[in-house]
Amino acid sequence: MSHLTPAQLAELQRIDSPTIANAIEQFDVRGRVEGFAGWELRCAFPELGTTVGYAVTCTADSTTPARRDRGLMRLWEAVERAPKPALIVIKDIGQDRSRSCHMGEVMATTAKALGAVGCISDGGLRDVNEVRALGGFQYFCPGFVVSHGNPVICDVDVDITLNGLAVGPGDLLHGDVNGVLVIPPSIADRVVAQAMKVREAEEKVLTFVRQPGLTVAALKRFQESFTH
Repeated sequence: MSHLTPAQLAELQRIDSPTIANAIEQFDVRGRVEGFAGWELRCAFPELGTTVGYAVTCTADSTTPARRDRGLMRLWEAVERAPKPALIVIKDIGQDRSRSCHMGEVMATTAKALGAVGCISDGGLRDVNEVRALGGFQYFCPGFVVSHGNPVICDVDVDITLNGLAVGPGDLLHGDVNGVLVIPPSIADRVVAQAMKVREAEEKVLTFVRQPGLTVAALKRFQESFTH
């Protein structure tokens, strides 16, 4: 799989995720209800802006008392060899997802040192203030949990699905305060240019509807001219 250049990744990072989603639609490479996560995967640090990175996937369990093999070094090895920037994506497979916890200050600090820019999980995360203070490391998750429980990394570099988003090892992820999506590799190098066209088209609509005295009849005429 080919990867984008640092300059191309930087361009993607300057664009919000909804605009990227709209741009991807124009290529007709997947269904309109595919490729993005549901609202459970919330952005913990909106002030960091857009996060872009290549997925390092794993499954994890922190709520089964009997598990013993922690498997953490296999995850760190995967992060180390992954294209950068890396985004760790953790699928919870434990007994009680609402009480799970898969990353805190120590793991986040280690992950950042190895080239990761964030963690996405359908389970819980913790040490929110400490991870925010790291700078440049984002969390996407349903919520936070105070205890790490009995944390175990199970399988690494596997296809997973969390909150409706199918993610494979090496997938290019794009996320911000609005949520997370996967950018298909076949169009990754063309998405930025298409996103600029999306912004231009939206600005024309916004300029029109912001004018005083808008009517539905005028809006219909505008839409007809806009589509022809």
